Amino acid sequence: MGESRSSGSGSVSVDIERISFGGKDHLVRTRYGSLSVAVYGDQEKPALITYPDVALNYMSCFQGLFLCPEAASLLLHNFCIYHINPQGHEWGAAPVQSDAPVPSVDDLADQVADVLDFFSLGSVMCLGVTAGSYVLTLFATKYQERVIGLMLVSPLCKAPSWSEWFYNKVLLNLLYYYGVRGVVKECLLQRYFSKEVRGNAQSPESDIMQACRTLLNERQGENVWRFLQSVNKQIEETPVLHADNCGRELTIP
Repeated sequence: MGESRSSGSGSVSVDIERISFGGKDHLVRTRYGSLSVAVYGDQEKPALITYPDVALNYMSCFQGLFLCPEAASLLLHNFCIYHINPQGHEWGAAPVQSDAPVPSVDDLADQVADVLDFFSLGSVMCLGVTAGSYVLTLFATKYQERVIGLMLVSPLCKAPSWSEWFYNKVLLNLLYYYGVRGVVKECLLQRYFSKEVRGNAQSPESDIMQACRTLLNERQGENVWRFLQSVNKQIEETPVLHADNCGRELTIP
């Protein structure tokens, strides 16, 4: 049903795509295509599922946790971590076939359930960032018995204003025709980082900001467009998700 490949050990550097922490990558076949899932820790421990934001994979989105020894030690001491990469967001991913249908967020939530089935997991904790938080919240509403709790970072939980809706449409069109470059890249960086981190004329960009720029240069625009299209379409139709009945929830603005 899937295949795996081990990650080698390496030194920590600013090149966040190439940091290795001894995890193991698995290719998991789901109902809606294959996903790359990285597993860290003892699989006998409780499971923590993560899902990153648009144009990011698990390493570029969650590497801050692993670069902090205290946080990494705490997480790996208590959980086995299963990092799900959105389709086509893993390192070195090729463009998704153009004739492949764009999955709905419901489909993405079902993919998460398929990942749990692949690893024979019961109920899990979930950690999602922005678009990833939306996918995991929808997963929690559909599969309540499989979710112990949610940790949501900057979740998408309300209908967009008219200006936000227009902004999203323009961004999708630019991404579709031009890929992750120019103004699209700047829009994504604004999505990820505060003004202080992005820098200005008086202060230079941080190392993590520069590393993220390099990462976005290597992203396949078609793959990013598909994920963003899935999430934006669902938010327009069903903007607010309530996780009150899905266990304990921790929301981080």
